[in-house]
Amino acid sequence: MQDETDSRRLRDVKRKSFKNMECSIARALEVVGEWWSLLIVRDALSGVRRFEDFLARLGVARNVLASRLAKLVSQGVLARRRYQDAPPRFEYVLTEKGLALHSVIVVLMTWGDRWAARRGPPVVLVFEDTGERIEPVLTDARTGRRVEPRATRARPGPGASKKLRERFRRLDEARRSRAGRGSAGRAAR
Repeated sequence: MQDETDSRRLRDVKRKSFKNMECSIARALEVVGEWWSLLIVRDALSGVRRFEDFLARLGVARNVLASRLAKLVSQGVLARRRYQDAPPRFEYVLTEKGLALHSVIVVLMTWGDRWAARRGPPVVLVFEDTGERIEPVLTDARTGRRVEPRATRARPGPGASKKLRERFRRLDEARRSRAGRGSAGRAAR
């Protein structure tokens, strides 16, 4: 009963637009944040191109698939190309912007393999030329260091507004204040 109530409540919530948020994650979610969108990109990365093939693989309603494909085309993630004149038929191919989502799909798959897979990874990635299994990790392109949550933190970038820079300044002050209290407490022991 509670699950049904929660489901109904979630259906009734209007989704807020993220397009004006000063956050690259929020803006990316505006483009691909609806779950069917990433599954369409996943399948396109596997070579699926035609509407009927997406429909068969995903099991999504036709109107939902049509809507998601149209949005991915309008956002420049997919390009719609005619492959047959009579009757007119189209295929959907990844653009450079769409291909750039490959790493997002791989990281999401890796997380899912670890935290959501029931009996181990249902699919593994291999190198095309050798067939060797890939163990994906996130690394810094410049240094080669692994990007780990406890070893990194966000800083204002070149596109940050004054308001965002101020928010980070306040966070830094709070962090220094907490660190100072922690070292004072250790010294008193």
